[in-house]
Amino acid sequence: MQCFSVPLAFLINWNWVQISSYIHINMNPVLFSLGPLALRWYGLMYVVAIVMGLWLIRRYTTRQGFQEDQIYRMLWWCVVAGLLGGRLYFVIQQPDLVQNYLLKPQHILATWEGGMAFYGAVFLIMPVLFWRALKERLNPLVTLDAGALFAAVAQPFARLGNLINGDIIGYPSTLPWSTVYDNPASWACQNLADGTCHVPVQPAAGYEILLNLVLIGVLLPLARRYHRPGMLLLTYLCGYVIAQFLVFFTRANIVVPLFTLDWGLKQAQWTSLLILLLLIPLTLWVRHWRFAQPIPPGEIPATYGMPPSRRLPLFIEKEQHSEQ
Repeated sequence: MQCFSVPLAFLINWNWVQISSYIHINMNPVLFSLGPLALRWYGLMYVVAIVMGLWLIRRYTTRQGFQEDQIYRMLWWCVVAGLLGGRLYFVIQQPDLVQNYLLKPQHILATWEGGMAFYGAVFLIMPVLFWRALKERLNPLVTLDAGALFAAVAQPFARLGNLINGDIIGYPSTLPWSTVYDNPASWACQNLADGTCHVPVQPAAGYEILLNLVLIGVLLPLARRYHRPGMLLLTYLCGYVIAQFLVFFTRANIVVPLFTLDWGLKQAQWTSLLILLLLIPLTLWVRHWRFAQPIPPGEIPATYGMPPSRRLPLFIEKEQHSEQ
């Protein structure tokens, strides 16, 4: 029997992606334009991430006793904090901080140009969510646990935007799953002098997606087993910083020293190490906090440990007023 070999280049040969010796991505980061306005895949995937994150944790938040209106009120604060924190933390790490950002401040908040550092989002969202939980008279650690689960399930969708955008570039590679960006509008092809256009590189964004999925697989069963508020948040942070530390070994970011320490690490890896060290005493301290006491059976986790509201419900106030 005669065998016919099929060239690998024709296994998948669509206009926007092609699999040959490597994975070629030829997607325009701009989905469509309407005059001066442009809808970009990067921004769209952030919207998808938020919608899917809310949908995927809805059973958890219901089980914990959160009201839907409370979730939406806190969400918008967190979206603003996440965009602001992620963008600013990205900006302050740039080698052209003065020339391209401080002297051109219009670029600082230009998130549509790409460039978000998730650590910055975490640093700002956590205190904002803590504050909003107290305003809503919710247990802040239970609320942060829900926020951690939301972040975990939403991240893979956001990373798809990075994968399309071509703004997370790995080192040159000859692995069969290496990514090649061919679209001239992708970030990998914006500056030909960088040598990242039409060049196979490690799919760092793809690695992050896979590690995010592993983290989700760990968090989902723990979300039912944990009875102490704050433990889900600490588990997420620990898993995320380890994932970031590993992924950045494949990312072609600038190696920077930490004071006199020059270990060949990038900025995000130093941040990961520092957070990992802080998580050890933080875990021991949180266990003794009043908001972190185990939730007894039959109690509503979202409001457990919070003092009763000084303000009576509106319908009780009306009844008392009518009796007078």
